[in-house]
Amino acid sequence: MITTRSLIRRATAVAAAAGAAVVLAACGADGDNGGGAAHNGLDAASPSASAPAQQGDHNGADVAFAQGMIPHHRQAVDMADLAATRAESAEVKKLAEEIKKAQDPEIKTLSGWLTAWGEQVPAGGSGPAGHEGHDMSGMMTAEEMKQLHSASGKAFDTAFLTMMVKHHEGAVTMAKTEQADGTHQGAKDMAGQIITSQSAEIARMKALLGQN
Repeated sequence: MITTRSLIRRATAVAAAAGAAVVLAACGADGDNGGGAAHNGLDAASPSASAPAQQGDHNGADVAFAQGMIPHHRQAVDMADLAATRAESAEVKKLAEEIKKAQDPEIKTLSGWLTAWGEQVPAGGSGPAGHEGHDMSGMMTAEEMKQLHSASGKAFDTAFLTMMVKHHEGAVTMAKTEQADGTHQGAKDMAGQIITSQSAEIARMKALLGQN
């Protein structure tokens, strides 16, 4: 009887131990799965966490640069358009064409950025009206544009070059502000191109005016 009872107790203990092992294994498996799920969830969330930074890689300075440079460029293109029929100097006509060729695509790029950022693209037109609150450095006044429209020949050449030097200097100032304060790499790159190209054109125009 003692032997039988001992055997029964031993069998019961073994069964209990086996059951406990199963329970522990199950708990361990659940813990692993739970931890894995949490880890996987964290990994899955990482790309989305970085997405806003990528999508919103611009700031107020970038928006101000784009919204200011669009009408600024438009006015330069309007001024350059006049040179085809009013300028006497072949150099002035050539310069005007180069200005149009450079700035028309930049207007499209700037407009595309503003649209992508959900910001307002300035309405058509190049006049200073409606931009009183914005730093429109170098923009011609309505009176100055009227004077340019009424000029022709050498008088136009002189007026065009004088005004465009001022206009370009304003664009360079705006571009330097963008490089200092902006965060959008494309806008900062464009600002650098504007500084380089328009500074070179300023030197050319001053030479044509006899200022160098």
